Amino acid sequence: MPPCHPNSPTILTSQTRQRLHIHPMSKAEQHIVVIGGGPAGLRAAEVARRGGARVTLFEGQRSVGRKFLVAGKSGLNLTHSEEFEDFLTRYSGPGLPKDLWREVIAGFDSKDLREWASELGIETFVSGAGKVLPLPVDGRMRSTPLLRRWILRLRDEDVEFKTEHIWKGMGPGRQLQFQCGDETRSYDFDAVVLALGGASWPRTGSDGTWVEVLVKLGVQVAPLVGSNCGWECDWPAALLEAAEGLPLKNLRLYAGDCSSRGELVITRYGLEGAPIYRLGPALRAMDKPEVVIDFKPDQSTQQLLERFGRVQRNFVREARRRLKLDVGTAALLGYLPDRGPWRSTEQIVNEIKQCRIPLKGPRPVAEAISSAGGVTWAELDAGLMLKNLPGVFVVGEMIDWDAPTGGFLLQACFSTATHAARAALAWQLEA
Repeated sequence: MPPCHPNSPTILTSQTRQRLHIHPMSKAEQHIVVIGGGPAGLRAAEVARRGGARVTLFEGQRSVGRKFLVAGKSGLNLTHSEEFEDFLTRYSGPGLPKDLWREVIAGFDSKDLREWASELGIETFVSGAGKVLPLPVDGRMRSTPLLRRWILRLRDEDVEFKTEHIWKGMGPGRQLQFQCGDETRSYDFDAVVLALGGASWPRTGSDGTWVEVLVKLGVQVAPLVGSNCGWECDWPAALLEAAEGLPLKNLRLYAGDCSSRGELVITRYGLEGAPIYRLGPALRAMDKPEVVIDFKPDQSTQQLLERFGRVQRNFVREARRRLKLDVGTAALLGYLPDRGPWRSTEQIVNEIKQCRIPLKGPRPVAEAISSAGGVTWAELDAGLMLKNLPGVFVVGEMIDWDAPTGGFLLQACFSTATHAARAALAWQLEA
């Protein structure tokens, strides 16, 4: 049987406890359990411990923060610098309670997150796109320095870690059941914060297996689906041979009334890129999802016709030359099976301005950057506690909200964890 490794906590001095706002231990101290060692779980443990609770954090993997490390391999988008009102508009989801969500994000907002990172010795900066990133440490802009310092601080604050414990459900009374190797173990709790993530990147432990556990306990969970991911469509073989892997540059993408600008990539299965990621919620709401591409969003149809001039044949070749189309766009115009043959400049220019692409669906959730779906809002009270499971709180991607990349995902994980941990502390006092 593989070993189960609790961390050995470091004893703090009374002066350190006072500086960190940690209440002294007492016989009446409540025990808050956090299940899940991602950023939401670590933040919930931090808030609960500083609120005076005894905290045990359980993680199914051998170490915590694995998804956090993967997300930070090419730079860690901690949050975004948008003004608060614009920031809120980035979030969506069925039944998302706007007033409560405002309270959740405001309770630990982007400024608070930057100050929190600074307390760990990680200073941040705002990129040209408004993303908030950590300054490089030893010449590298990775998530490892922040995570390492965070875990050390949690250990110093007496948060107990139990890794290789896979949550299996709740037993009689107030007990949590875990699989640890070949052994089933039970632990008592006063309140529990579930921070098990969605279903993207399952190799990091975020595999969505908690859905079955909660459904058996009578909790309504919307299916977990891929978000911030590519979408599939049927490309003809000739198109893939000419354009697979090529970018479609500087376009505007439409899904119903929503639009997004940027660059896409033609893949063997469909389309990838930030614009289609951002339109995911709108596409998932469609009975028959499709996108419309404007390949020349800065020029009107009339302007393109004037640039095109008098052309009688070879419309795709001439469009590429005269309108400066990239290779991928020209390939789409030449090989889409239900388009053409082009018979006039007006016909092909209209296609350049409104190229309709039917989609089959999103890529599998395991490939997605994040997932949508999760515990429905009707199941939660204002403290993010399950109404039918008193003392059980839910945070992060386990809840049915959605957001684009660029720092909004991590921000919501930190904010919901802070909100729920504070509510768990208050609930203990009332219970």
